[in-house]
Amino acid sequence: MSEALQIKTGDDASLAVAIDGHASEPWLLLSNSLATDMTMWEPQIADLSGYRRVVRYDTRGHGRSAAPNGPYSFDILVCDILAIMDHLEIESADILGLSLGGMTALGLGLAHPERVRKLICCCARGEFPPAAIAGWDQRASAVQAGGLAAIADETLVRWFTPKTFRERPAMVQHGRKMMLATSVEGYIGCVAALKTLDYRRQLPRLTIPTLFLAGAEDGGAPPAVMREMAEATPHAEFVSLAEAAHIANVEVATAFNATVRNFLLATDFSDEAVARL
Repeated sequence: MSEALQIKTGDDASLAVAIDGHASEPWLLLSNSLATDMTMWEPQIADLSGYRRVVRYDTRGHGRSAAPNGPYSFDILVCDILAIMDHLEIESADILGLSLGGMTALGLGLAHPERVRKLICCCARGEFPPAAIAGWDQRASAVQAGGLAAIADETLVRWFTPKTFRERPAMVQHGRKMMLATSVEGYIGCVAALKTLDYRRQLPRLTIPTLFLAGAEDGGAPPAVMREMAEATPHAEFVSLAEAAHIANVEVATAFNATVRNFLLATDFSDEAVARL
């Protein structure tokens, strides 16, 4: 059973945290996607907790964490992770994040490399083109006017493949439930952070062993974009998972878990990893 905590950040926000796994194992932190919560990682916990001490948390504005007034920034989101690590006396940990969480993981690795052993960035970008930023503005305006329900259908189509809609409706419904439970303030606050995303040009100085993990059918963070990010990063691997869109850890959990396990438990690392995968 998970150990549940509420941890205060530097600006006195309260973050919901859950810990799984044996205390003797190395630490692994999980950072969730926009408009989800820590339950998105349920398909990973049984596997990950077999070889890592796993810390999940609800990003501010999501799940059971506080939703202070925005806008938020990636500096704030990175400081939230540091607050959790400091509270738990974690000197360094592996970091796994998806979408917004993947970008937050990159921010932590770039700003505080001494706190990260290995980094896994899933279904994420290093920057957004102007058209995508305009799209974020449109979604934020729709949410401000009508709540998360106003964007739920269009977002779920990006999250999951048509096959998942046909064959696993319960998975889609769980995605909708997480989305509708996200606060308006939290969503809009995090969108403000996404609009300022500027990590792509900094990747050449990210020296931590890093895995860029894509969903082969993800239109939001296309595999070609993530491969370019991996090629720009000195010590990086790239893997694309078949039959997965944006929430790849849920759609293809078995392949996702195996890929994460192989990367975290590998003892060798090669500069040619991108070319091999």
